[in-house]
Amino acid sequence: MKLFFSPGACSLSPRIALLEAGLPFTTQKVDTKTKQLDGGGDFWAINSKGYVPLLQLDNGEYLSEGPAIVQYIADQNPASGLAPAAGTMARYRLQEMLNFITTEIHKGFSPLFDPTLSAEVKQVFKDKLAKRFDWLATQLEGKSYLMGESFTVADGYLFTVLNWGQWVGIDIAKWPVLAAFHARVAARPKVQEALKAEGLIK
Repeated sequence: MKLFFSPGACSLSPRIALLEAGLPFTTQKVDTKTKQLDGGGDFWAINSKGYVPLLQLDNGEYLSEGPAIVQYIADQNPASGLAPAAGTMARYRLQEMLNFITTEIHKGFSPLFDPTLSAEVKQVFKDKLAKRFDWLATQLEGKSYLMGESFTVADGYLFTVLNWGQWVGIDIAKWPVLAAFHARVAARPKVQEALKAEGLIK
C-alpha cells in the first residue's frame, strides 16, 4: 500500500494506524498548497478531491477520507485490535467516535488555519471547539483510550487533530484529561515512529 501524506496533516492518523497494525507500506509526500507530489507529478491527477490522506491499495485502487482509510487498515489485521469486529455494537461506537472527530474536531480546526479570517472570527471557532473538548474530556474520564483500555484507530485520529492546537493557539492543558490522553498516545512506540517519520519530533 502507498500512503499519500503531508507532514503533520490528518494523514498522520492512517500512518499511525499502518504502523500499529504492522502492515508494510510506502509513502508519497504531497505539497498541500501546490498539489504537487514530492519528486514531481500532479496530485490532482491522482485524487480529484485534492487533499490527503489518500491510500493506494495493493490492487491499485485508491481510498480517500481518513475515517474510511483507518477502518480499512484495521480490518487488514483484525488481531491488532485497532477496530472491533464489523457488525458489532462496539464497531458502531467506534464509527460514532470517528464521525464526531472528523466533523466536530477536525473540521472545527480547519478555519483556524485560514489566513484570511480575522482573530474575532477564529475565536468563534475556538469557543465551539472548547465545548467539544469539554465533552471529549467527559468521555475519557477514567479511561486510557476513547473505547476503554484498548488503543483504536479513533485514538490515533484524535491524537492527530489535538496536535494541531499548538499551531493555532489552543492549549489543551486547560483540559487535563485530554492533555494526559495526548501524552499517553504520544508515548506509544509506533506513534513516536510516525512522528519521527514526518519530522515532527527528532
